[in-house]
Amino acid sequence: MLHSTLGLCLLLVTVSSNLAIAIKKEKRPPQTLSRGWGDDITWVQTYEEGLFHAHKSNKPLMVIHHLEDCQYCQALKQEFSKNEEIQEMAQNGFIMLNLMHETTDKNLSPDGQYVPRILFVDPSLTVRADITGRYSNRLYTYEPQDLPLLADNMKKALRLIQSEL
Repeated sequence: MLHSTLGLCLLLVTVSSNLAIAIKKEKRPPQTLSRGWGDDITWVQTYEEGLFHAHKSNKPLMVIHHLEDCQYCQALKQEFSKNEEIQEMAQNGFIMLNLMHETTDKNLSPDGQYVPRILFVDPSLTVRADITGRYSNRLYTYEPQDLPLLADNMKKALRLIQSEL
């Protein structure tokens, strides 16, 4: 009886250690600040860091509020990351931040806390509540088919900066 119990324990230890090795060998993609929104874009880590860089570089800050388990966010992210025009503008014209949590700045939720939500903050650190999407009940949300409007709004944010110089 003792021999069979020891044999069973030895078998369990062997199986569990082999399973642990197999799990460790599984390749996982590195988690970056892009979170899938665009790996070639330089992303800031916090809202405060974004405000600092926006002010210092005289570029607008684009804040994307999203959640990993939101199907609408995932659909928007997929199209956003494939759109070359938006990726180029985000990479070269904006300070970029994507958040999976709310900030303490209530100006970033002028019409409520929902996702996906995209807002622009100009270099003077003013949230541009006048740059909206097409939905009257969720002013700052965009769906995948709204990417042309998002691109136009990104251009609008860039033009506003140029006109203030």
